[in-house]
Amino acid sequence: MSELPEFEKRPKARVVPFLLSVLGASFVELKEFDDNHFRVVFKGSVFTMQEGQIEPTNSQWSTLKKRLKRRDRRLFIFKQHGQVPCPPAKGEDPCYYLDFGYFAY
Repeated sequence: MSELPEFEKRPKARVVPFLLSVLGASFVELKEFDDNHFRVVFKGSVFTMQEGQIEPTNSQWSTLKKRLKRRDRRLFIFKQHGQVPCPPAKGEDPCYYLDFGYFAY
């Protein structure tokens, strides 16, 4: 099993505008962890679902990850991603999450 890289500490105030530029109104919340990585929670509206499709395809996840990496090459995106309940105030269910960090130099 490989080790995770060391992540640079970045204030949420710098990370949220970056996420808003990619996710727009689909952005729900950003959680910060002790190892300096983040978890972004966002609405499913970031994905265009075909009729009868109940979850994003692998290709849709890959496209989202590429969009994020194009905006900041120092981004490390975890392979694990998935579905979580949306906070009650946000309404839409389900929401999705993606974990990421910024490579430390």
